[in-house]
Amino acid sequence: MKLIMEQLKRDRGEILVCGRKFCEDEVAYKNSIGYVADTCYFPDSFTIREVVNTLESFYKEFDKEKFYGYLKKWSLPKNKTIKSFSKGMKVKLMFASVLSRKSELLILDEPTSGLDPVVRSEILEELQEYIACGRKSVLVSTHIMTDLEKVADYICFIHQGEIKINDLKDNVMTNYKMVKGGLDELTTTLKESLIGYKATQIGFEGLISTVESEKIKDSLFLEHPTLEEILIYHIKTGGEI
Repeated sequence: MKLIMEQLKRDRGEILVCGRKFCEDEVAYKNSIGYVADTCYFPDSFTIREVVNTLESFYKEFDKEKFYGYLKKWSLPKNKTIKSFSKGMKVKLMFASVLSRKSELLILDEPTSGLDPVVRSEILEELQEYIACGRKSVLVSTHIMTDLEKVADYICFIHQGEIKINDLKDNVMTNYKMVKGGLDELTTTLKESLIGYKATQIGFEGLISTVESEKIKDSLFLEHPTLEEILIYHIKTGGEI
């Protein structure tokens, strides 16, 4: 994310955002990107009017009417300083600022971290509408797997600098099964076919590829895993977690 936003310098290769290189058209490159983090980048002393003035000065395609429409939709006060806003209100303000200009790529760094479920749901609905407009993309970094299950098309799972999964979300969700059974059924052969497993006093559960699941005994129970379960078992591969 920092490389895309030119906060880090590349060692090699090149980055294009909507077909643009930063060095070729810096203004257009920056205008095409909207960034939202888990902390508000507007000063606490700012009022909504000052936020609008700032956005108008930086982005020529900023739509003030659209911005105020988001404020009304999300019940954000116009006459208070940002210091008085809750975390959820600050996140909504940042989303209003990036959605009110013609950004083609949204970069979201833990945007829903610490938010209550209602606010998270509202934000995710807005992202789905943004993507549905066509020719727009959202790059999300998050630890909240349920958010990704709702809005993601593509999953790239990185653990300690290593890419564990890099595929379409639908492929990720269909490529694996959760298998459950009694401890007496957890044979050495089965262990070798599992990506990872967890044993308790009453039984075991583990993650297995869909292909391998077709070879196991009928007495074992199979079910669809959540995205979070898939990622957890990929962290602890090749044994018990």
